[in-house]
Amino acid sequence: MSIALTESEVALTGPAVDKMTELFAQVEDGVQGVRVYAAAGGCSGVSFGMTFTDNIGEQDGVRDFNEFKVVVDDDTLGYLRGVEIDFVDQGDGNATFVFNNLPTQGGGCSSCGSSSQGGCSS
Repeated sequence: MSIALTESEVALTGPAVDKMTELFAQVEDGVQGVRVYAAAGGCSGVSFGMTFTDNIGEQDGVRDFNEFKVVVDDDTLGYLRGVEIDFVDQGDGNATFVFNNLPTQGGGCSSCGSSSQGGCSS
């Protein structure tokens, strides 16, 4: 049985919930949720991504939004606390999910080396 997560552990804005609801109305029946994962890299020391999943493990944390579930493994959850998932649509075809309130674990902008290629924005 998976572990129920609270809003303080997995926070989504209204636009993010609306977009996820829309996306889940279009996916195959076997998809059980959207998995949020962490990967090393970026100015904060970690970057996040999301993918549809058809597998929810016993040790996964799950936040149920009725129309969809957000699934997070224990390692990712340690990084995700305090982060807010938002959906931003600038109206020019550039719409994306963003992760707000990222903790700064490195030295901030320029500590990861991507600023020399224009990767950081302030």
